[in-house]
Amino acid sequence: MQTTLFCIRHQTKTTLKSTALVLAALAISVGGAQADTVFGQPDTSFKGSIFSTGVVHPGGEVIVRGARFKPGQEIQLLRNGHNIAKDKVLTADQDGSFTTTITVPETAATGLHPVVVQVAKPDAASIFEFKVSPDIKYSGAEKFKITSASLKPGVYQSAYSAATNTLFVTSAVGRPPVKESALMKVNADTLKVEASVTPAADPSSDKGQVMAVYGVAVDDEAGTVWASNTRSSTVAVYKQADLSLVKQFPHGLVPHARDLAIDGKNHRAYVSVTGANEIAVFDTQKLEHVGTIVMKSESRDTISPMSLALDAENGKLYTVSRNTNEAVVIDLKKQEVEHVYPLPGAKAASGVAVAPEAGTLFVASQATDNVLLVDLKDGKILHDVKVGAGPLNLTWDAKNKVAYAVSRGGSSIAVIDLDGKLVANLDGGSLPNHLSTDGKGNVFAINKARGKDDKTGDRISKISLK
Repeated sequence: MQTTLFCIRHQTKTTLKSTALVLAALAISVGGAQADTVFGQPDTSFKGSIFSTGVVHPGGEVIVRGARFKPGQEIQLLRNGHNIAKDKVLTADQDGSFTTTITVPETAATGLHPVVVQVAKPDAASIFEFKVSPDIKYSGAEKFKITSASLKPGVYQSAYSAATNTLFVTSAVGRPPVKESALMKVNADTLKVEASVTPAADPSSDKGQVMAVYGVAVDDEAGTVWASNTRSSTVAVYKQADLSLVKQFPHGLVPHARDLAIDGKNHRAYVSVTGANEIAVFDTQKLEHVGTIVMKSESRDTISPMSLALDAENGKLYTVSRNTNEAVVIDLKKQEVEHVYPLPGAKAASGVAVAPEAGTLFVASQATDNVLLVDLKDGKILHDVKVGAGPLNLTWDAKNKVAYAVSRGGSSIAVIDLDGKLVANLDGGSLPNHLSTDGKGNVFAINKARGKDDKTGDRISKISLK
């Protein structure tokens, strides 16, 4: 089962008042560990965290663990004043840990449920968001032709070259020091790996780390492939023909570089700077960093761009912000932001795809398990489509007029039309991660492995409507 974290989150300004009211009521009304005193000794260095294993559906059960509490602290997990854990009062062991079980009623609403973590001896409190995901069954597979093939371990993203009918796929294994990574050249018809290269050694590391590749985009005008070296906060350029390195940009140039989009005719590459309010801009002819496009949120928070979607014909670039849950429209002729649209109903917005001919933007949000269809004229939400747990990335199939969304937690691929109808919910294998399309009705899905013995992971699937 997919591992999902339900972390205790620091209270934001929007929740402080409501949290204070809840905790005040609890201090008076809840018995057990806090019945002896309302104002016990505060924990001035509280660091407790909670996590669970698995996607939770209505009627399901999940094991919940706590860590980094103080030994002997007593913990209650409260929802609407009710203890929701199997053990009503949990006691942290000598390592500051505990384990319990939560059973979710079949009548539970899907969504994010704020749970009060009430702690005593010494006292603390916080709120974590417990997510109950929709249980959407697989359907519609008979409408599609699907073929799959195995790739190198740790696959991340793919990009299609129309010039050579080739896919370029990135892979990287593990956390730093990352020693295993590859840029693969894959035949789009047979899905066979025709060539592969390991990125160059990381000059800043003495532990064998390489300049691991994650995001990827192709430039058919220049015959190159661009890849993001996310952990090294930079990008690299390779030749499509033989995968030889053309240029490795320096460390730290693009902090936590994520997605790339290339406007080959106008000789520009765009890279999302995750955690900042910027899109980095490169000249694809001169291979130079030529500037940034700065974005400003309608809220007080900083925009953190995630996926990118390019509409080269109309000169538009689209992204979504994970922490402010906004969609950003960028005018590439002016190299500036044209619109910032709020996304009500979205949390942890991540994936984006555009249907230019319909004037519609598709946005996938990991925390709310949904795909929003947004009208690009005014930012109005046209449809809110529930999909499998943790939707991460999207692509638009212009030929068949449907969008595909991969859900990592749900191990599924949702197919959605412009009317907001779920056309199909396909088996995506373990940890579906990314999608690309050839523009001819074929979609390529990448899914990662859960471990070395996972036979359904680290593969590429070619999907097309019959």
